[in-house]
Amino acid sequence: MKLTAFTDYSLRVLIYVAAQPKERATIAAIASSFEVSENHLTKVAHFLGKAGWLANVRGKGGGLELAMPPELIRVGEVVRATEGGALPAECFGDGGGHCSIADICRLSGVLAEAVKAFYATLDQYTLADLVHNRQALAKVMFVDEGTAARPARKAA
Repeated sequence: MKLTAFTDYSLRVLIYVAAQPKERATIAAIASSFEVSENHLTKVAHFLGKAGWLANVRGKGGGLELAMPPELIRVGEVVRATEGGALPAECFGDGGGHCSIADICRLSGVLAEAVKAFYATLDQYTLADLVHNRQALAKVMFVDEGTAARPARKAA
């Protein structure tokens, strides 16, 4: 199953923010780190904020931070939310799509089982599992901090 760029970017943003929990991240810093468009990441951050996974703080000292502990963010939930309904083949659409054997084909059952297994695996992991190697991630993601400095998170 191939994930959309939106899902890929959503997971990257969450990993980036969770990898440095004591600081707020900026869209510019994340875009620079992953060499992706700030416009795309703005949409992703907005979505993740509306979903309750990110807190998007505006103004001076603002930026992105997790809205909940990373242990509570299930990878499967994020992928389901960003991917929408899983349609691995045309026959999963309304009325079986344009496939002439949709009514009698057994492939849709096999694919449905595969999608279920895919999400069952993702549901076993949280964002905390993905950033367990924070130090190694930091060496790769936060190399060029001078060009896109992130403001320090204010104490709560």
